[in-house]
Amino acid sequence: MQWRGPYSVLAKICVNDYRIDVQGKVKTFHANLLKKYVSRDTVGLSVVAEEEKELQILGIDNPPLESTEGCIDANICDRLDKGEQKRLKTVLSNFEDVLIGLPGSTNLIEHTIPVTTDDPIRSKPYPLAHSMRKVVTEEVQTMLKMGIVERSSSPYASPIVLVRKRDGTNRFCVDFRKLNKVTMYDPEPIPNQEELMVKISKGRFFSKLDLTKGYWQIPVAKTDRPKTAFVTHDGLYQFKVMPFGIINASAVFTRMMRRLLEGIPNVVNYIDDVLIYTENWGDHLSAVEGVLDRIRRAGLTVRPTKCFFGYASLDFLGHLVGEGVLKPQPDKVEKVMNTSTPRTKKDVRSFMGLVGYYRRFISNFAAISAPLTDLTKGSKSNKVEWGEAQEIAFKTLKSRLASAPILKLPDLSKCFILCTDASDIGIGAILMQEESGERFPICYASRKLQPREVKYSTIEKECLALVWAVEKFHVYLYGVEFLLETDHQPLTYMTCTKIKNNRVLRWALSLQPYSFVIKAVKGSENHGADFLSRCPE
Repeated sequence: MQWRGPYSVLAKICVNDYRIDVQGKVKTFHANLLKKYVSRDTVGLSVVAEEEKELQILGIDNPPLESTEGCIDANICDRLDKGEQKRLKTVLSNFEDVLIGLPGSTNLIEHTIPVTTDDPIRSKPYPLAHSMRKVVTEEVQTMLKMGIVERSSSPYASPIVLVRKRDGTNRFCVDFRKLNKVTMYDPEPIPNQEELMVKISKGRFFSKLDLTKGYWQIPVAKTDRPKTAFVTHDGLYQFKVMPFGIINASAVFTRMMRRLLEGIPNVVNYIDDVLIYTENWGDHLSAVEGVLDRIRRAGLTVRPTKCFFGYASLDFLGHLVGEGVLKPQPDKVEKVMNTSTPRTKKDVRSFMGLVGYYRRFISNFAAISAPLTDLTKGSKSNKVEWGEAQEIAFKTLKSRLASAPILKLPDLSKCFILCTDASDIGIGAILMQEESGERFPICYASRKLQPREVKYSTIEKECLALVWAVEKFHVYLYGVEFLLETDHQPLTYMTCTKIKNNRVLRWALSLQPYSFVIKAVKGSENHGADFLSRCPE
């Protein structure tokens, strides 16, 4: 039976029969054939974003039509002597057309979009407030002038969403979730981190480069441009360059970088992180010049303010490399070390669940943890009496948990497991991997909820934890397939269903470039993330 309406009830004839106005005709229906008409919820195009310093929402930020950066804006290590700095600046000045704030267009590769169906993917546009039409028009016109998009007559059509930024401007996003669902996965391999670290371990001088709007420097194959079409009130447009939110973008970018740097010694990269390393200054200048020349011949550009030259140590893949050592970034484990003292039996049990998961790696675990396990026994009261013995046990276990061999270097060839959770006061996450059937933590993360976030609904808090954690561990998760575990069942549908909550929709769009499977787990199996969310820093 197909329900229609709304129709008006004219009169109640008896207990079960009603007289109904059906498009001007009066008909009689039994109550079993009637149901209350409920207006369908709609998704508004303009999604208002709060002031979130921690969460960066993916979207399109149009660069200026004219470059505001040049080679003089590059970061040069101030520990170099005047002669070394002068020679480096001379090299950089020869590449003013490369060190620029405008994206280029590479001749190395084109982005293709192989799909599993010949049926075009179409979606109706989200309702657009009249006040937002001018904003959309201006954004599209800017992209037209820059050669980023072109008008389209494609049978494909993805909807757009506007995200309000903290400064009052809007970020333009395309909802490619349906297209991503039918796009064939690109298995381009990701470099092995241990091999990269071995290569750079003897370096004394380091430089790091960052491409200017890297995605927009890769053109989309003409035959596949129609698949990127998006619909606005002004008509249909399609991308000429690789757009944000496309599922295989990271794989294509990795392939381009491999071709770009192939055969150049003393250079490694992981997706968009390019690191030059040498043992002496002369070789370093030659390597920098060689890489910039290769970038020029490929039609690419790098962003000066995001480039660092001549440093003794730099951040690479979440580690400080240089001076003959490899150290984890301080914030890698500080979230565990700085967690607040458990206040209730439930908090203690959550903490014990976290450390107990790795008890076989902590010598004398039972003896150290005894003062804490004793707190969970006895009366039904949820309160705990915290003394010196409990404080010593708590600090000792945290210290052991953040030390070798518990905390391991990630193996980029293996699947990552991201566990997230949210409580009424905070959000927490643990990034893990499996080895010989055992799970090992790679990084911990947690933070308190902001006052406005405390008012979020349960699904919004859990979704915030999920998206915040993915961004926090972006350097590990971007470009690879990973497993995302949450104890909130509704989140398992966020990548494939129509989302009526605007805040959750906005966050779901920010996850478009990542490739992952969401798995719901029992709360009792989510010890670590649960504790970090209940006792955040």
